[in-house]
Amino acid sequence: MLTVTELMVFYENALAVNELSLKVETGQVVGVIGSNSAGKTTLMNTLSGLILDQQIKEKRKGGERITIMGKVEFEGRDISLMPAYERVRLGLVLCRERHPVFPDSTVLENLLIAGHLGSKEQVKRATDLTFDLFPNLVRWRRRKAGFLSGGEQQMLAIGMALVVGPRLLLLDEPLLGLSPAMQQVVVGAIKNVRRQTGATIVIAEQFARPVLPMIDHGYVIENGMLTMTGTGAQLMDNPEIKSAYFGV
Repeated sequence: MLTVTELMVFYENALAVNELSLKVETGQVVGVIGSNSAGKTTLMNTLSGLILDQQIKEKRKGGERITIMGKVEFEGRDISLMPAYERVRLGLVLCRERHPVFPDSTVLENLLIAGHLGSKEQVKRATDLTFDLFPNLVRWRRRKAGFLSGGEQQMLAIGMALVVGPRLLLLDEPLLGLSPAMQQVVVGAIKNVRRQTGATIVIAEQFARPVLPMIDHGYVIENGMLTMTGTGAQLMDNPEIKSAYFGV
């Protein structure tokens, strides 16, 4: 479904992603594991096309030069130069890190805003699915999103991505800043998203312990480079992963 070939991303002379190649098959849950500043967000922004918007903005204001090399293919089509909004229309949707929501709009309004391009029936189904996946949001549907907890905002952000109707859902650091209990709630919801929608999912995350048991395949990156790959079970049993991410 998704193929990344020798991807390189530079911010001025700083190399953020270094000759990274990976593959995502239809129906899989794939994990991209790495510590803070490993290049995960740059990778996700590149897959979604947001990096192209950043590149244009920086060029207009005479700021940081962003250089992108390599190829990104979605279902056999080269989308390396395709704008983010066109990728969304193909079904490639990013849920960004730090649960970005519209704080002055209610939970329900956030979901409706996210689905403004869809039909009423599609938005209704996706909204119902979101409330089914995240029961905590049901009682706060009329509350402004800015008053939600961090975990609830993350639930809402995932729901907003679902309303768009993703075929490939990119989740960037969905567990960031959440308590262990809330992390388990979000992990359970991600499993249900896969089961109920059939969407292919890519998760970029530094908290490997909750993520590895549910992924089909994982890629470990450090300093923008691929250092290890394998199934979730293989990575769980790897001594280097245990030492780096589990503290054992």
